[in-house]
Amino acid sequence: MQGKILKAIAGFYYVYVVGSGLYECKARGIFRRENRSPLVGDNVRIDVISTAEMTGNIVDIEPRKNELKRPPVANIDQALILFSMRTPDPNLLLLDRFLISAGQSGIPCVICFNKADLASSEEIEEIGEAYRECGAPLYFISVKNGSGLDQVRHILSGKTTALAGPSGAGKSSLTNAVQGRVRMEVGDISKKLARGRNTTRHSELICVEDGTFLCDTPGFTALDTGGIGKEELENCYPEFRPYIGSCYYQGCAHISEPDCAVKDALCRKRISPLRYGHYRYLYEKLKEEERRKYR
Repeated sequence: MQGKILKAIAGFYYVYVVGSGLYECKARGIFRRENRSPLVGDNVRIDVISTAEMTGNIVDIEPRKNELKRPPVANIDQALILFSMRTPDPNLLLLDRFLISAGQSGIPCVICFNKADLASSEEIEEIGEAYRECGAPLYFISVKNGSGLDQVRHILSGKTTALAGPSGAGKSSLTNAVQGRVRMEVGDISKKLARGRNTTRHSELICVEDGTFLCDTPGFTALDTGGIGKEELENCYPEFRPYIGSCYYQGCAHISEPDCAVKDALCRKRISPLRYGHYRYLYEKLKEEERRKYR
């Protein structure tokens, strides 16, 4: 049988097989000998031990298209980054960190701002203008009144999506809302996963419908710009790319150098001052980290 790992706890893997349900599985010893470990999100082949008890063994892992180290999860199609317009107010520097982290992993992003019904049109326009060229589609939604949820369902359909964002943004509410139209089978799967052998939070895939999964990744909220050098940061801002290489000085950092094409674009309002300010802050932070490393 072919299936997908939805959850992994203490050596047990919960594998969802379309049309059959959720199997509790162990991994074959060969994986340990080959220094391979199944991950949440892996597409696997299982041998059934008991149909009545829904148990089996994982006998093969299909090649992964990508893999996150923290949290450990595989085969993510996209990240949906959820912030709120109120309570808490959006931390846009943190949003930039999310975009950079996902970009480093090669994962496309979609940005959603929840509680848009509580924000003014001016606030929405300001954020929309700042992130218009950030390389990720941007949506303003309200889980409370249902505004924009059909768009979110369309974005999620047929994909495995990592849901990320700060506490209070409405990740749990959004997850519950997009499952509102699915079959009872999905609810049964969720209940079975909740009866796991450990209550500690782990990465987990939530089956919205066949072929559509949300990845509940508690560690994803802690992602930072670790591993990136200050010279690479400019490539994490898509709106800079048309101007990179056109500066007077080769290797321009776009901070204090004269005749900088990026700063010229900033003055001509082709680049958001807010996003440029985040770039400068992160550049100086990475510069300081490198200085401390080589002391």
